[in-house]
Amino acid sequence: MIIKILLLVVFFASMIGVGIYCRRTANSVHGFVLGGRSVGPWLSAFAYGTSYFSAVIFIGYAGQFGWKYGISATWIGIGNAIIGSLLAWVILGRRTRLMTQQLDSKTMPDFFGARFLSPALKIVASVIVFVFLIPYTASLFNGLSRLFTMAFNIDYIWCVLLMAVLTGIYVVVGGYMATAINDFIQGTIMIFGIIIVVLAVLHTNGGFTEALAALSSIPAASNPDLQGAFTSFFGPEPIMLLGVVILTSLGTWGLPQMVGKFYAIKNESAISKGTLISTLFAIVVAGGCYFLGGFGRLYGDSIEYSASGTPVYDSIVPQMLSGLPDIVVALVVILVLSASMSTLSSLVLTSSSTLTLDLIAPLLKNKFDEKKKMLCIRVLIVFFIAISSIIAIVQVKSNVTFIAQLMGISWGALAGAFLAPFMYSLYSKKITAASVWVSFISGVGIMVANMICTATGTTFISPYFSSPINAGVLAMVVGLVLVPIVSLFTPKPDKADVDKMFYCYNQTVTVNSTVALADEQKADE
Repeated sequence: MIIKILLLVVFFASMIGVGIYCRRTANSVHGFVLGGRSVGPWLSAFAYGTSYFSAVIFIGYAGQFGWKYGISATWIGIGNAIIGSLLAWVILGRRTRLMTQQLDSKTMPDFFGARFLSPALKIVASVIVFVFLIPYTASLFNGLSRLFTMAFNIDYIWCVLLMAVLTGIYVVVGGYMATAINDFIQGTIMIFGIIIVVLAVLHTNGGFTEALAALSSIPAASNPDLQGAFTSFFGPEPIMLLGVVILTSLGTWGLPQMVGKFYAIKNESAISKGTLISTLFAIVVAGGCYFLGGFGRLYGDSIEYSASGTPVYDSIVPQMLSGLPDIVVALVVILVLSASMSTLSSLVLTSSSTLTLDLIAPLLKNKFDEKKKMLCIRVLIVFFIAISSIIAIVQVKSNVTFIAQLMGISWGALAGAFLAPFMYSLYSKKITAASVWVSFISGVGIMVANMICTATGTTFISPYFSSPINAGVLAMVVGLVLVPIVSLFTPKPDKADVDKMFYCYNQTVTVNSTVALADEQKADE
């Protein structure tokens, strides 16, 4: 216990220390929200990765999908690395950085308002962010409840309050730069932590080969004829697995707290290096989490079950860790705290800056100066953390017991509404404001309909789409199809305005010969 408490004290002290150190960069809205657009590759990559992977992944998703799909759940981590990290940086990174600087936009709603010259789009987008980031933020706390009960035997409420207060302190004091530096520290802990935890769990099960052999003997209820279903290449339910891969990987392209990391990148070198670092980070952390969760079935006789006989998925990973040495358990606590606090800081900073800059500032106009904006952002950070803490405490006592349920709804609505119009508008001058409205309505509408059907016990479209995960995939696909189609039949934006926006892509820049070869002069010249 002394070791656990000592590690926690050192961890929290370092987080607050970084916040105090970075306070000088948080004296303006530009510095507080974007770090002055001067964040290097390591901080950018780790900020992206730690915002991506939280306790929701480590405790909720790893436990749930590892139980359902076995070792094949590792494909989710691979998809997160290739689609959610590598391709996201390659396809969105550079263009997002250039276009948002050209439009002087600091948030995703601000981008939509400036890109389509529509204050209404900006306001509605900010409302969507506000509404659907709250349950996502609340879900972060729930991954800690069972873990802290196991490690410290303390009430969940105290865990929530401690994490909320400490995260609030360093975000309010240091802004984006404090978040980025702490993300780097927390990301480093996550990398080493997940490697040690995976090795420790395998060791307690007799090593990798023996653990795999034990897992292969467990039959799958969904496909009893498949021998070794949980150790097979694509698992017992490959179609369902594909839906999870798409939502958790492609969905990040439309999440404002993820895309916002590209706004702050310093330069070209930071983009190229950050792409590689972010991808490797995702392979280790996400791949390790889902690989670990794949062995959850080995603990089937010791985990918790609901009254209906289904596993309480949030109990699987904590049960896997309960028999490990104290020093490893202490490391796991720090690992999950790191994952949760990094994502929490990113979410509340995104929510507060969006609400302040995109909803409140336009209403108050000239009465809302720089100091008032800074104060409003900081107050809203405290407000969002408080609200999400209350929801998390209430939710853990209610019938909603799965972390993935809250996260799936939030991801589906945000990605369904934003992914298609954001990505297309970075590349095409022909995307119209009407198509953005359609994407907003379809993305949010599909997820709200899914929630209503779930609450009333009715089937949403088909049993396959009753899951928030698959409904989220549907929302994204519908947006990707509708945006270009609607743009073909609705009034085009003014050509002069759009050309001015896209000018940032056509500027000539000089680079070193290590980046591009110079044309050789002719011999006779």
